[in-house]
Amino acid sequence: MKSQLFVDVHVLETVPPSCINREDSGSPKTAIYGGKTRARVSSQAWKKAVRDTFKKMYSSEEIGFRTKKVVGLVQDQIKQLKEDILDDEAEKLAIKALENAGLKIKNPESGTDALIFMSEGQARALAELILASDTDKKNYKNALKDHPSFDMALFGRMVASDAELNWDATCQVAHAISTHEAITEYDYFTAVDDLDTESAASAHIGTSEFNSSTLYRYATINVNQLFKAIGQQTPEVVKGFIDAFVKSMPTGKENSYANRVLPGYVYVTLREDLPLSLVGAFEEAVHEKYGYLKPSIVALEKTAKDLYLAIADQPKKGYVTTIEESSLVDEKLPFKELLSQVEEQVKDYISEVE
Repeated sequence: MKSQLFVDVHVLETVPPSCINREDSGSPKTAIYGGKTRARVSSQAWKKAVRDTFKKMYSSEEIGFRTKKVVGLVQDQIKQLKEDILDDEAEKLAIKALENAGLKIKNPESGTDALIFMSEGQARALAELILASDTDKKNYKNALKDHPSFDMALFGRMVASDAELNWDATCQVAHAISTHEAITEYDYFTAVDDLDTESAASAHIGTSEFNSSTLYRYATINVNQLFKAIGQQTPEVVKGFIDAFVKSMPTGKENSYANRVLPGYVYVTLREDLPLSLVGAFEEAVHEKYGYLKPSIVALEKTAKDLYLAIADQPKKGYVTTIEESSLVDEKLPFKELLSQVEEQVKDYISEVE
């Protein structure tokens, strides 16, 4: 490609009392940034939320499975291709196909030693090879590398036992942090026994930790790398990722807190120099006066303007959707229009470089 293109997504989202991503102790995750304790949501948690959202957006052929039980995936494809085959024979062939590709299978139930990302297309390609009695292991390895699902192309795949099967991620997702200092609080709760009408004592007593915060979330997509992986579907997948990233929410303790909200601010840029997080806007923690969203928007947009003037190039394009005011763009867009504009820009870009 003649140039490069990065799609950066900046999100400000105020989350009410919740514990959407917690440590092994049950405490909400935190991080020290700018000398202050911030609420934190790990990138892994939000990528999982995006992948779960993809299940509602795309067909099973377009998304992958992260699992140890890969034998069943290939076995199902074998049975679809050869309907009269017995289950035991299909299982043996599936194991053989996976071993030919370089994976170590402990047994059909346990599968691989570690989780592996596999698409339905890859499972089908392995099934076709083994049913054709192909003995060239290189073909099996190639089958496990080709036909990546959308989420595999975005988030990558690591296979510790065989680096040749790795897929480089085309998308990076930052840990979300609060734009301000965050304090973990404790919810003391009790539960009564509905059938014990004689005792006034609680049947159970406990505590639950939570916090609330305005989060800065950031992700970036390398359009060139994504195009090499999935070709003409790139604009659709860029649009789909932004949609899923903005609207998704990790599910930790969602029944206890009913914390599902949407962002109050989304800023998407198309950059030709480098991906650029604006987290530096919050190194100095935002201070509360009438809430955190408005001052967080002001801090983010000021930092963006300062960086564009001093160090970084201006974005090729920039789009804002917000419930507040914005000084970065002349016109705010409804989110659906923002998605359409980005999709068209990516279409134009890949048409120029083909």
